[in-house]
Amino acid sequence: MVLKCQSMSIHTHTASYSRSVIVLAAGKGTRMKSDLPKVMHHAAGRPMVEAVVDAARSVGCTPVVLVIGHGADLVRAHFAGRANTEFVMQMPQLGTGHAVDMARPLFEKGLLGEETLVLCGDGPLIRPHTLQVLLDTHRNTGASATLATAVIADPQGYGRIQRDSNGNFARIVEQKDASPEQLAICEINPSYYCFRTADLFDALKRVTNQNASGEYYITDVFELLLRDGKRVSVVDAVPAEDVLSVNTLEQLAEVSRILESRSSTSTGARA
Repeated sequence: MVLKCQSMSIHTHTASYSRSVIVLAAGKGTRMKSDLPKVMHHAAGRPMVEAVVDAARSVGCTPVVLVIGHGADLVRAHFAGRANTEFVMQMPQLGTGHAVDMARPLFEKGLLGEETLVLCGDGPLIRPHTLQVLLDTHRNTGASATLATAVIADPQGYGRIQRDSNGNFARIVEQKDASPEQLAICEINPSYYCFRTADLFDALKRVTNQNASGEYYITDVFELLLRDGKRVSVVDAVPAEDVLSVNTLEQLAEVSRILESRSSTSTGARA
């Protein structure tokens, strides 16, 4: 069963839930042409991954689990001494599903919350408000998994959202696996996810690497949960500006510009 949230104005509430976050931060970022791990490149004066972690903490996520790999020591050193921070290593790197599954030992020890956000460390434009709406939609609809989507003019590089004949979410198709018809879809996956933690790790056991990349995709979890008869909810009103992730130095410059513009606007509003 799929439940769809048409707007990001959903009412929030203050009920206490145990929630954690897994931040994917293991990538090298070859196109960045730098020895730094991708997530440690600075956007508007601080590492991209720090902005993601701070957004998750602002909505009450603890612990923060950082999946590290390339440049692991640099990421560890940056977050050293921060409370409720865990590190798990992903080497070799076999896909986003494999990355999340590196946190399984923490789940089995009972160290994760009842619900878990999964975010990418190279997406510093994520807003706390967006995460709060994602969490509230997840709870209010009783979902097993909830994802955000956005409609953008140029979907190149993003997974596409495939819907059924009734307009309901059906699956995420990664670009390398997409048909020409699917590539024409402009509703994309910005990689903002919330899961019922137990359902997440159960589904990950069944994810395969039978795809064009030969990788284990976290995005396959949603289709598996639907097949199980579980609810998948969608927040489909994320602003296009907020979903730009960083794979090149040009994108890093654009993200920095957006963040600096936000900061200037916020400062001006307080003046």
